[in-house]
Parts: sequence; C-alpha cells; structure tokens
Amino acid sequence: MTQRVELAIVMDRLAVDELITEYAVAVDDGDWEAYRKLFAPDGRADYRSAGGIEGNAEQIAEWLAESMELFPMRQHLIVNRRIRFGALDQHTDDTARVQADYVNPMRFAKEDAEGDDSDGSTAPDFVCGGRYTFGLLRTDDGWRLTEVVVAEKWRRLPERRPAAVVN
Repeated sequence: MTQRVELAIVMDRLAVDELITEYAVAVDDGDWEAYRKLFAPDGRADYRSAGGIEGNAEQIAEWLAESMELFPMRQHLIVNRRIRFGALDQHTDDTARVQADYVNPMRFAKEDAEGDDSDGSTAPDFVCGGRYTFGLLRTDDGWRLTEVVVAEKWRRLPERRPAAVVN
C-alpha cells in the first residue's frame, strides 16, 4: 500500500468519524435541518428498538423534533466506533459501515405549578444505551448516511416519570 493510499484511508476514516459526531450533535442540539443534511437522498433510519419509528430522514427528523421535546437536555456519547469500508460498483471504499456503542443521558422536561420547568437539578433522569449501525455512502457532497439502525440494549427510567412517556 502506498503512502497516498494510506493517507486517503486515514482521511476517509476522519470524515466518517466526523459525520457520526455531527449526527450526535444534531440530535442533541435539536438541529433537525442539520440532521436531514447528514443523509443521502434515499437514507433511512430505524429507531423502533427504542420505541420509535422507521422511515426516511424527513419522517425521522419530524418524529425526533416532536419526541425530543420531552428531553430539553440530551447528550449522546457515541463510542467504540468500528469502521469498515466497502466497494460500490467495483470502486473501492465508496461505502462504509460503522458499528458504535452509545450511552444517552437525558433529562425530562419538568414544570411545576407556577410554570417553572426547573427543579434546580441538571442531572439526567433518563439514561439509555445500546448500539448504532450506520451505513454510509461517499457522494459528491462527501460522506452521507444511507442507514441508521438503533439497537437499544438497556434503559434506566426515574421511579416517577412523566405521563407522556410510554414504553
């Protein structure tokens, strides 16, 4: 393998890693326009294992925008990223698969009788974890998501949770 090829592989790994980080930041910040832009035109996501839906990026962004209103504080920690490159139509390294574990602490929105949504604490009261599988495609605009699959493995709920939370 030449140094040029090795450098290209390193650059691709960094670009893929950055896309996964941008995914987490978009969800945590509620930037649904940025979330949509991370996907290839036919990209899809599947959040069913976490009580969500499966659909295209537009459908998922709308669902996330609504469901994440329950959690004004959220922080995805995506770790142990395993990146594998593949080929598309005999062009090497045009696709990638990433498996990555996640821990996602969140805080429920709280509102007291006077309309104050804070109890003084900023600690998370809902935490879940599992594994993501990401499918990626190299496009003219850089790497884009073709698939996001969430495999939730565990969750910890508060003893008393808001009535709006089911599952």
